[in-house]
Amino acid sequence: MIELINKLEKEQSLTLAEYEFLIENRNEEAAKILSEKAVEKRKEVYGNDVYIRGLIEISNICKNDCCYCGIRRGNKNCERYRLTKEQILLCCDEGYPLGYRTFVLQGGEDSHFSDDFLCDIITSIKLKYPDCAVTLSLGERSFESYKKLREAGADRYLLRHETADKEHYEKLHPADMSFDNRMECLKNLKKLRFQTGCGFMVGSPYQTSATLAKDLKFIEEFRPEMCGIGPFIPHKDTEFSNFPAGTVELTCYLLSIVRLISPDILLPATTALGSIDSFGREKGILSGANVVMPNLSPEDAKQKYQLYNNKLSSGAEAAANKRMLEERMESIGYKIVTNIGNHKKGN
Repeated sequence: MIELINKLEKEQSLTLAEYEFLIENRNEEAAKILSEKAVEKRKEVYGNDVYIRGLIEISNICKNDCCYCGIRRGNKNCERYRLTKEQILLCCDEGYPLGYRTFVLQGGEDSHFSDDFLCDIITSIKLKYPDCAVTLSLGERSFESYKKLREAGADRYLLRHETADKEHYEKLHPADMSFDNRMECLKNLKKLRFQTGCGFMVGSPYQTSATLAKDLKFIEEFRPEMCGIGPFIPHKDTEFSNFPAGTVELTCYLLSIVRLISPDILLPATTALGSIDSFGREKGILSGANVVMPNLSPEDAKQKYQLYNNKLSSGAEAAANKRMLEERMESIGYKIVTNIGNHKKGN
């Protein structure tokens, strides 16, 4: 195990079999060594800085019926909403004085948000706040659509690949969704020079050490600028409602591995981590993460954007409580910074 960890640190690469071995045979000692090395690598690039992103959940309307998701099309118990342009800009107006310099517009695949509509919102944010970055997380779109969004001023795009194993992907998604299309979308985002983010759920149904090894190899080869990794948490209104949640332990272990694969990656300590463990966000940072994404959404929207059970949206998770988040980060030796926080410090 130690030989493999040292090899990963030195070469930033392992074989599929080696990644699988590292996952399958993990123990406390290996986790400790990995986290120490991951933190060391992260500090070489980013110091003790933790970047904040203001998350705005713009719609919980989605055309897709993903088996794990609380806002899936088929969930009749989901109370739907959609923010107006004015509401989205108001979220930015509230976030900017608090120090947020990246706004993340996240939502289901809602056809109301056409290219023209989104381009108008992006342009409006950029005109008012030219020192801010705009990140989008709005699912699969065409190359032409992504191109228009990029030209309008969007800087980053988050699109979780969910799993790098096609068979596993098909167990998590309905037949009308395509693994190949998801991968094509990620490639298109890279071609358009978005800072591109992928990611996956840890502990999702039917996941194995072998499928996780494929996720790590995909990240190694795809070289995303960002990677969102959080534990799977079931939602009561999905077919996976009785599946066990993923663990903080394995999530943090994988965060450390990803940091060693890509020392300058932007790696969030996700909301899901904080939702299943009151110290989860801090554990993520102590495992090599360097981004947190508090919620700037209107209060009623936060309650309706339920991707999984008991999603955290209050306390340090609420963007308005930035001071609380700062204190929590300071308690473990880190500091919140308010600049854009690009991939590779200094860019």
